[in-house]
Amino acid sequence: MPSPFPGMDPYLEHPDIFPDFHDSFVTYLRESLQPQLPEPYYAAIGRLAWIEISERFIGPDVDVVASWRSKVSARESSGGVAVANRSATEPLVIHVPHDERIEPLVEIYLGRGSARRLVTIIEVLSLTNKTPGERGRDLYLRKQEEILESQVHLVEIDLLRGGHHTTAVPFDRLTAAAEAFNYHVSIHHFDNLEDYFVYPFRLPDPLPTIAVPLLPGEPAVSLDLQAVLNRTYDAGPYHREIDYRTGPPAPPLSTDLRTWAAEKANQRAASE
Repeated sequence: MPSPFPGMDPYLEHPDIFPDFHDSFVTYLRESLQPQLPEPYYAAIGRLAWIEISERFIGPDVDVVASWRSKVSARESSGGVAVANRSATEPLVIHVPHDERIEPLVEIYLGRGSARRLVTIIEVLSLTNKTPGERGRDLYLRKQEEILESQVHLVEIDLLRGGHHTTAVPFDRLTAAAEAFNYHVSIHHFDNLEDYFVYPFRLPDPLPTIAVPLLPGEPAVSLDLQAVLNRTYDAGPYHREIDYRTGPPAPPLSTDLRTWAAEKANQRAASE
């Protein structure tokens, strides 16, 4: 069952749903791109990985707390001052679990083996990339700067309305040049440092077909992002996972878009 929305489905932006959608979208993006690349170009999945302190809640050790309380009670019952005993040979162990985070991306190469050359990187922004203070955002921005200074094209796809502006195109210049938009794609060519090729679009619009650059002198490859989204939605759990009766999606929409989105969601809910 397809999404009830003609373009981006705002319910996919929910923090519990978007990570799965993000990774699947990257996979099907490569699938769509692969047969269109002329030999000897090919698309591969790359990964950005980092370690973070786990957000899982670790409660207090009940045995330790109970033991400490029993010692305090014994001291109080004997009339002494309640002081917990310390042991110089038995240190207190504080466990801080760490989680490995991995975010996939698409890399376009030319050639193979030791002669292969990285030509284009396609990034789909994640929730972490757009959240200030996140380790993943800091790493992404550092990597973004390195790519912009290299001989590699950069394609950035932002399908999230929330969070801070993250793509390489300066936000003030983007908002000054474009009409109102909710999402956008930014493309930077390494052989054209001063220009960004941007595809802005609103929630009711289908995702654009973009021109993915190859080496100078080679024609760009067309990539239909709406077809990729449709493939991702159809193959994923989203039509079963999303309850379109739960009200407007987050982050909040403008009044006109909220009414429009509610109509689409209600149509889906009525058909279920």
